[in-house]
Amino acid sequence: MVRHNAENERIKHRYFQYLCEAKRYSSQTVDGIALSLTRFERHTKFQSFKRFHRQKAIAFKTYLAMERNQSTGKPLSKSTRLSTLNALKAFFFWLADQPGYRSLLNYSDSEYFNMSEKDTRAAKMNTSRSIPTIEQIRKVLDLMPDESDCQKRDRALVAFTILTGSRDGATASLKLKHIDIAKRKVIFDGREVATKFSKSFTTWFFPVGGDIEIIFIDWLSYLKQTQLFGPEDPLFPATKVVSKHNDGFQADGLSREHWQTASPIRDTFKKAFRCADIPYANPHSFRNTLTQMGEQLCRTPEEFKAWSQNIGHERVMTTLMSYGAVQADRQEEIIQRLNSIKLPNKKTTDLIEMLRDVINDPSLLA
Repeated sequence: MVRHNAENERIKHRYFQYLCEAKRYSSQTVDGIALSLTRFERHTKFQSFKRFHRQKAIAFKTYLAMERNQSTGKPLSKSTRLSTLNALKAFFFWLADQPGYRSLLNYSDSEYFNMSEKDTRAAKMNTSRSIPTIEQIRKVLDLMPDESDCQKRDRALVAFTILTGSRDGATASLKLKHIDIAKRKVIFDGREVATKFSKSFTTWFFPVGGDIEIIFIDWLSYLKQTQLFGPEDPLFPATKVVSKHNDGFQADGLSREHWQTASPIRDTFKKAFRCADIPYANPHSFRNTLTQMGEQLCRTPEEFKAWSQNIGHERVMTTLMSYGAVQADRQEEIIQRLNSIKLPNKKTTDLIEMLRDVINDPSLLA
């Protein structure tokens, strides 16, 4: 059974290099694109990309709509299908300009990877995600054990995430020297910390409660005074694994190495929320929690701008568009409250008159 095409592999290697070096994509993003290309190749039984034409794109869209998630057995979500098709569209558009492919491929054929306008809108539509409240996070922390080294680390990890809104990839790469506990801040140095787009910024602890802050401060003290960690050591070290004679490999405290990926962090969150009998909320969802807090606490544009920068965003709209969606129950609460507010008669009359004027002369809106 054919499992790869050598010619395809060579051109894919060039494309991935282009994405990393010219487009500045992260390795994680490129890995996702590579999976999309492999999925298409499997469908075509690893035929050469030189044999691509629009009918193959149409056939693949049909195939993708019927494919099922291997874990859940459910059809692939529209968002997954959209990201896969967009990756293929971009690749074949790039490929049509490469030597050896120019005379064989047409730029316009890549457009046949487009989903219908209706499905594209559905794929991009914001859906309700599990966003934990501060009270739920506090319950999770209260129920997390903190006796062993790894338990102390895991509890401090959850506390640190809500204190700072740090992304899990950045958290895994932080060192003790990046924490200024006297000024209650974290220095996300893009040269050393795996921040998004390698940006550098500073985050001061969010006002989520002194009890949560103490959990993290105690962890820092434990690392420095008991474990004798220094500035270059990881803030959240990986678990030390040792070999036992007849028992295989077992956890044995903390190492002095960073986690290689953020997967252990997400696993820690899954276990903690499951033990607290609260719906799982991934580390990234804590950024939504903090944004919702900011919307309620901040009273001026300047305050929310500072809150947004503290999350690591240069633009306030990034915070609002990415994390500021109002949940349906909160939306109902706000609208019902506003409906109970009675406008004074004069204001009501003025509003009606203004609407009449606009209806009669739409140019007033210009």
